[in-house]
Amino acid sequence: MNVSYNWLKDYLSFDMNVDEVAAALTSIGLETGSVKEVQTIKGGLEGLVIGEVLTCTDHPNSDHLHLTTVNTGTGEPLQIVCGAPNVAAGQKVVVATIGTTLYDGDKEFKIKKGKIRGEESCGMICAEGEIGVGADRSGIITLPADAQIGMSAKEYYKVESDYVLEVDITPNRVDGTSHFGIARDLAACLKQAGKQVELKKPPVESFKTDDPATPVSVDVKNTEACIRYSGITIKEASVKESPDWLKNRLTAIGLRPINNIVDITNYVLHELGQPLHAFDAAKIKGNKVIVKTMPEGAKFVTLDGVERTLTNMDLMICNTEEPMCIGGVFGGLDSGVTENTKDVFLESACFNPAWVRKTARRFGLNTDSSFRFERGLDPNQTIYVLKRAALMIQELAGGKIAGDIQDIYPNKMEPFAVDITYKKIKALTGKTIPVDTIKSILASLEMEIAAETAEGLSLRIPVYRFDVRRDVDVIEDILRIYGYNNVEFSDHVRSTLSYQTLTDKSYQLENVISEQLCGAGFNEILNNSLTRLAYYNELTTYPAANCVVLRNPLSADLNAMRQTLLFGGLQSVAFNIKHKNKNIRFFEFGNCYVRNEENKKENEILSEYKEDYRLGLWISGKRVENNWAHADENASVFELKAHIENIFHRLGINTDRLIRGSFSNDIYSAGVTIVSTSGRALGTFGVVNKNMLKTIDIDNEVYFAELSWNILIKDIPKEPISFREISKFPEAKRDLALLADKNVTFADIKKAAMDSERKLLKNIVLFDVYEGKSLIAGKKSYAVSFYLQDKEKTLNDKQIDSIMSKIQKNLEDKLGVQLR
Repeated sequence: MNVSYNWLKDYLSFDMNVDEVAAALTSIGLETGSVKEVQTIKGGLEGLVIGEVLTCTDHPNSDHLHLTTVNTGTGEPLQIVCGAPNVAAGQKVVVATIGTTLYDGDKEFKIKKGKIRGEESCGMICAEGEIGVGADRSGIITLPADAQIGMSAKEYYKVESDYVLEVDITPNRVDGTSHFGIARDLAACLKQAGKQVELKKPPVESFKTDDPATPVSVDVKNTEACIRYSGITIKEASVKESPDWLKNRLTAIGLRPINNIVDITNYVLHELGQPLHAFDAAKIKGNKVIVKTMPEGAKFVTLDGVERTLTNMDLMICNTEEPMCIGGVFGGLDSGVTENTKDVFLESACFNPAWVRKTARRFGLNTDSSFRFERGLDPNQTIYVLKRAALMIQELAGGKIAGDIQDIYPNKMEPFAVDITYKKIKALTGKTIPVDTIKSILASLEMEIAAETAEGLSLRIPVYRFDVRRDVDVIEDILRIYGYNNVEFSDHVRSTLSYQTLTDKSYQLENVISEQLCGAGFNEILNNSLTRLAYYNELTTYPAANCVVLRNPLSADLNAMRQTLLFGGLQSVAFNIKHKNKNIRFFEFGNCYVRNEENKKENEILSEYKEDYRLGLWISGKRVENNWAHADENASVFELKAHIENIFHRLGINTDRLIRGSFSNDIYSAGVTIVSTSGRALGTFGVVNKNMLKTIDIDNEVYFAELSWNILIKDIPKEPISFREISKFPEAKRDLALLADKNVTFADIKKAAMDSERKLLKNIVLFDVYEGKSLIAGKKSYAVSFYLQDKEKTLNDKQIDSIMSKIQKNLEDKLGVQLR
């Protein structure tokens, strides 16, 4: 939220500079992200002065330029070449001196000394549009004769400077979404610092009815969605441009002035935090406002010209014939105030936060009004705010207040009762705060003390503090105003010794694997745990029914918790490919979430939900590109497999003992499962299905692996790493060309061979695969190396031949594999 430094001073007198104010707000929980200076005219007219044209002659080398001398009050007159048709001797003008920066929208240029058509020019005589004081560029500005030579243009045009603080308002602090709310917290902070300050609330005592005529009446049909509705009719108002002071206030915080009526509603919104809406009373058919829902499927055109289809859960502000506004969210196209409006009906209401939030999300709208209504507003201030706005309209637009205020408030909200004890304050803050200080802070926060005992206080919390409902909330407020920095650290160190937990081990190994992957050319990514439910609608591997769906999502793109890391990574891959980074190596650690109704247990809310921490890897593009020593080479699933095995090796997991199986589904066109010897699924990897890639708009092949990190950590051998001496005896190598059915994988061959000889067979390496016309149909050839070694002695040919015969027989019996 943008907060004006000058605007704050309307409610609170203080002598702090803007940086001190920013620091004070941050210290009390209203974190200020940035401070920037703004002027009513961009650039503040710095470097521009009032001058007098002494002489004006035709330029010797041009038929339209003039050669002038201008007195700017600094001594020697300046020679300036000017192309304006209306320049003449004796005029008072605005001069941009050398070094001045002028602005034209987002563009800027600096005035430099130079020659124009051979004649020296030492400045520029300006037009209105060139310095931002108007739009006319047809000729230079001519000022009255009494304009003082040498006066800065900033002073002449009364340019005001202000500072805008960007305050980050947390979702629970709706009371801080206004300048008065910010000033209220700042006043509490300054009082605690010992400064004598007084918070000044805009007065409304002069409000009165001027015309007894019958006002626009109000009927609230849905009191659940509309907690309170207040309105007033103002007749014979003059809709026109707002005065400069009002336009400057709105412009400073980034709002565009429209007309005096609309500008007043925006001003009061940012002053007091209460949204208002101004209707053209002549367009309220039947002279009656009805607050209700419309039938399912009804159409309504909003202020932005978009036709929207309503549901029966969208609260509408209607007249007797049609809807005029979406309550608390957005106005209608035809009911607002225009330059032809004479009579105004002003609305000040309080709507149910849940209703506003759901409607705003449904239509994808996020307005200043919905932002505040969604967080909950104080229904007890609607009348005060209505009077404040009505008085401003009378002041700036004239008009008469017609009839009494219309106010529908069936269920009045009372201050919330909270009890606190001094003992708990000390326990939570770690500080004994004096009782008088506690009372002073509570008073400055407008928390009324209803009763007092030696042990604590009974409080009445203002309705606008929706975030304060428990004693711990009150204590938090006391501490933030008292000052977190005022709680000293003890000189005593209190510590406990604890053994390393599985979480500690997981975190350490996560860093080890991250460093390993980064060293292998990977980049770490971090995606949102929220994703699009539509990704899962057609899947069987991750069915949509197993998604954890949000009740009130921020958008349709963030309406469910992810079941897999896949989609977030694919979005990152697509983004990088679109930005010409086609060779992708990504990894991510993150939680995935699954909901299974079959696991639901009575009185165990979380029993149907499961959270799993996973490691995802994505590879796409080229493995080698533009290398003088190596031809270009595409990435492959085997490269991904190598990285996975390196991870297992680094964790101490024996890959030879892992069970692998091939499969395909709606995620992988060709995939591999990895299962531990204990039967636990460690993960999957493979080639991402092309249909899946199309949904993310990716044309390149992508290879993806997803490992269950929690299971991996549990599967790490418990034995410490030990030293093993290198064998003194040589290993023996035998190569076989094996003919196998196409459905037999190398993993099958490796497992069968290992089962044949576990002691002396140390390694099996595939070095060639052949499929061609020379082979029997349905067959393929594997060229495999077998490495044998005995730690105790050198193997002889008889032993080696015996082992190889055993392996060949086992391969033939189990897999039907034959020698070529």
